[in-house]
Amino acid sequence: MAAPERVRAFRRGLSAETIAVWLLRFKGWRIVARRFAEGPGEVDIVALRGRTLAFVEVKARADFAAAAAAVTPRQQARIRRGAEAFLARRPAYAGYVVTFDVVLVAPGRLPRHLQNAFGF
Repeated sequence: MAAPERVRAFRRGLSAETIAVWLLRFKGWRIVARRFAEGPGEVDIVALRGRTLAFVEVKARADFAAAAAAVTPRQQARIRRGAEAFLARRPAYAGYVVTFDVVLVAPGRLPRHLQNAFGF
């Protein structure tokens, strides 16, 4: 059985992802996938708006600075691998503009959507 703090962190992550999904929908994005994982790659949310396909990482921390700092180069590589796997399985998205976005979630604050937060 998982440690209680791991269970709380998992639930907090799911809650932050749900908040991020609502924010993206409000901004006109259509959610294509959630919690996409294949091999060593993982993406929290895949969203579509027009011809732009965004691979979105969601980070929830005590404040926005801590949340942004948590998107490490190692995590960026994991998200890129997830994006590559997603695109390999869905050739219909081959011509789309791909962005890597981050949604930062902090208690008592509106979530912050950072578009094109890092590159391929």
